[in-house]
Amino acid sequence: MLHVLYLVHDVSDPAVRRRVIMLKAGGARLTLAGFRRTSVPVADIEGIVPIDLGYTRDGRFAQRLGAVAKAVASIARSLKRVAAPDLILARNLEMLALAKRARSAFGSSAPVVYECLDIHRLVLRDDMVGRALRGAERRLGRDVRLLLTSSPAFVRQYFERFGQIDAPVEVIENKLLELGPEAPTAPSIEGPEASPPWRIGWFGALRCRKSLELLGRFTGETSGHVEVVMRGRPALSEFDNFFGTVGAAPYLSFGGAYRNPEDMAAIYGGVHFSWAIDFFEEGQNSTWLLPNRLYEGCRFGTVPIAMAGTETAAFLERQGIGIVLREASVAALDEAFGAMTPEHYRALRGQVTAREPSTWSCNSSDCRVLVAKLATIAGLAKGDFATAA
Repeated sequence: MLHVLYLVHDVSDPAVRRRVIMLKAGGARLTLAGFRRTSVPVADIEGIVPIDLGYTRDGRFAQRLGAVAKAVASIARSLKRVAAPDLILARNLEMLALAKRARSAFGSSAPVVYECLDIHRLVLRDDMVGRALRGAERRLGRDVRLLLTSSPAFVRQYFERFGQIDAPVEVIENKLLELGPEAPTAPSIEGPEASPPWRIGWFGALRCRKSLELLGRFTGETSGHVEVVMRGRPALSEFDNFFGTVGAAPYLSFGGAYRNPEDMAAIYGGVHFSWAIDFFEEGQNSTWLLPNRLYEGCRFGTVPIAMAGTETAAFLERQGIGIVLREASVAALDEAFGAMTPEHYRALRGQVTAREPSTWSCNSSDCRVLVAKLATIAGLAKGDFATAA
């Protein structure tokens, strides 16, 4: 059985849990180690007790660098009870630095796979800081055997443009995990009644102040014709007063965190549209990404809303679905919703539900394909791995 050491920047990140589920479903054995953004260590993720490397603060890059330096110095001690892995999977740049040190601690030649699902704004700066970070990534990535990323735009706009990683690339989209014995089928939920108030769901990592302000102004002007329902984890450092803003806006609501994939059907079943827009790093990461909420919402029949000029909008245009706003304004939203009728909404929803479910979801077979690829990189014999898995 393939043994993967998974080094992560934030063990409390729901996306880390999703990758853990995927790797386990594919037949891998995992050791999980990483930093956390919670005040106390995370006790368990899918039956795995993470090795705690310490606390880091969201948005505090200098503090994170200090934590990484400390972890590099102590990684051999942190991993002393861990058997040498067959492969090291490093999520984000700081963990790529740790992967090198961890491999030395094991006295191992285990291959390193680099998982990069966001392009941080710091590495894109055209100054000494940006150049230094890109240089560090190039040095650390010289013998990376595979790059895992989630959007082809990341490859075009960053990795190829700057010549960062000379390794094969695997794009694994942020699809919803559906790991039952049956292949995914068309949505079984009907969704809300096809009539006003039209509800927009904004779910997941809530970090975009511009979206919050725009949706607050727009829903206020519609006087309840359109409402916005938010669920997930707000990045409070990115808002002046997230809860105060939501509380003061009569047609915005926040329902707290949720579990992915367990709660997906329930939360998306209550909204008509999904907000697949993010201005957090406008013109850079936010323009290039294909967000989780795109796949989650479409899987359950909600109509996605994207911003023109983004990778998400290009994706929707290829699929022939959704609403693409011409600009980030109340006027553009008025244009989209002013003439919304039950018939038009049902047609939009029908276009989404007509797509193959595999467009939005991955299953156990997809997980096995990923782990088999990692096992090949690690040099495990195909027959031995298939038997073990």
